[in-house]
Amino acid sequence: MLLAKVVGTVVATRKDPRLVSSTLLVVRPIDPRGKLEGNHLVAVDTVQAGVGETVLIVSGSSARMAAGLKDCPVDAAIVGVIDAVEMNE
Repeated sequence: MLLAKVVGTVVATRKDPRLVSSTLLVVRPIDPRGKLEGNHLVAVDTVQAGVGETVLIVSGSSARMAAGLKDCPVDAAIVGVIDAVEMNE
């Protein structure tokens, strides 16, 4: 699982029929303190997240296990909206 920030949206007029009702968002991984790191990803939104929100991302085969994505051609899915990250150092 990855923490990420939603930074944009994707509009695709043509896509796999199994993704027709899915929302696609651009996300960028972050560290627990919120610092951007890594490359941008396009993820299928399963929780109605919005731009600017911190979210939880799953990728690979785990993404295809997210709600409503069984047997869909996805590699990243948003499965949660993060309210807070608390670390004990």
